[in-house]
Parts: sequence; structure tokens; C-alpha cells
Amino acid sequence: MVDGSRDVDVEKLISFSKDLVQFLKDDKDVGFLKQCLEQSNAVQLQCLSEYQTLRSSIQDYEAKINMCNQRIAEAQSEAAGDAEIDTLQKEREQKLQIEQLLREELRVITDEIDDLDHQRASIEEQMQSLEKLERDQLRADRNSVHLDPS
Repeated sequence: MVDGSRDVDVEKLISFSKDLVQFLKDDKDVGFLKQCLEQSNAVQLQCLSEYQTLRSSIQDYEAKINMCNQRIAEAQSEAAGDAEIDTLQKEREQKLQIEQLLREELRVITDEIDDLDHQRASIEEQMQSLEKLERDQLRADRNSVHLDPS
């Protein structure tokens, strides 16, 4: 049986070979195969062309994306700079407010010092007046003691 199945396989192979030779001898079939090959080559060239176009487009888009990323980084840097400027301006405003409060406090203290100076001057004048009155009183008492021999 093994030998019989082997014969069948060889017979099938011979039959297939004859069909193939017959197929290749037929001009119609060869023409059809040539046409298919030409169409295949045309499709391959078209695909290659589209591939190159798409690759170029992808590179252009990647360049645009990189440029956008740079702009984003610059904008973020500027935003950080703006935020820092805002912070510094707020600090400056706070310091100006503190300075204004200190100036007001200094003005109040200066006014108090001026008032105290006026009070001191007034007290000194009163003391001088009292001293003068005491001296005048002493003179008057001395004069009355000298005038009154009793």
C-alpha cells in the first residue's frame, strides 16, 4: 500500500507539472501575469511615493511640534518671570506700606517731642520767673529789714 500511495503522489506531481507547462505556454496567461506584475510594480511605486510624502509630512509636523514645545517652554519661563515680578511688586508694596506707617509713627513722635520741648521751654520760663520773683522777694525783704531798724 505504501508503494501504491507513492505512485499516486508521483502521478499527481506529473499531472500538475503538465498543467503548469500548459499554463505557461498559453500566451493569454503569460500576458495576464505580465499585466499583474506591471500593476504590482505600479502599486509598489505609488506606495513608495506616498510613504515618502507621509514621511516628509511627519518630519514637518515633528519640527512644528518641537517649535511649539519651545514656545511653550518660553511662555512658561516668561510666566514664571511674570509671577516673580508680581511677587516682587507685592513685597515692594508691603515695604512701602510699612515705610508709610513708620513715617506716620515718626511724625507722631516728632510732634510729641515738639510738644515736650514747648512744655520744657514753658517750665524753664516759669522757673526763671519764679527765681526772679524769689530774688525780688529776697531783695524786698532785705530792703525792708534794712529800712526797719526795729
